[in-house]
Amino acid sequence: MKRAAPRSTLRKLIKRHKPQLRLAANADLLVHLNFLLFLHRLAEEARANAFENKSKTIKSEHTMAAGKVILKKSRG
Repeated sequence: MKRAAPRSTLRKLIKRHKPQLRLAANADLLVHLNFLLFLHRLAEEARANAFENKSKTIKSEHTMAAGKVILKKSRG
């Protein structure tokens, strides 16, 4: 597994979607960190959903339900 964030790829993706934005030097790292935190929260919520349903494995239904909850919480 790679240890570093794919900085050039991430910068290209951001520039492709929002070409008018000027990025700070560490903006790509902040986006990558935010993505990792989202994945961690998604995994924790999916695990909790699986536990509530007395399932030993995390299924796609648990992940989809967790995604809806997390996205609703993070909207501000």
